[in-house]
Amino acid sequence: MTRVQVYDPFAHRAFDEIVRGLFAPVRVERNENAAPIRIDVTESDNAYVVHAEIPGVKKEDIQVTIEGNQVTIAADVKRASEAKEGERVLRSERYVGAVQRSFTLPAELDEAASEAKYADGVLELKLAKKQAEAARKLTIQ
Repeated sequence: MTRVQVYDPFAHRAFDEIVRGLFAPVRVERNENAAPIRIDVTESDNAYVVHAEIPGVKKEDIQVTIEGNQVTIAADVKRASEAKEGERVLRSERYVGAVQRSFTLPAELDEAASEAKYADGVLELKLAKKQAEAARKLTIQ
């Protein structure tokens, strides 16, 4: 007598692996040394004040560029850590890279009147708004 087998599509290993892959946690590798630049922006009548967190960076390694109403903050990050036990080095890690952040403000900026200070890992920018030009009359010829 012949034996009848019922086909079960869920009994295959490939299907199990696909389904398990759907529920596996997604792991994103992120380098903690290259943290993004976090900013706070406030506005007054004649200027914007920007506080940007850039910890562990020397002020010589920070560049601020202003083009119209767009501001770009860039920094070269160099970090090193070393764990020692006696004379034997157990772990030594280094990171060298760059971080950058660009944002656009509603008004044109006056680069000449703007100021920047860096202390305790916080960059403070005082970005002066460009004064609107007064309307002028055209003579009709």
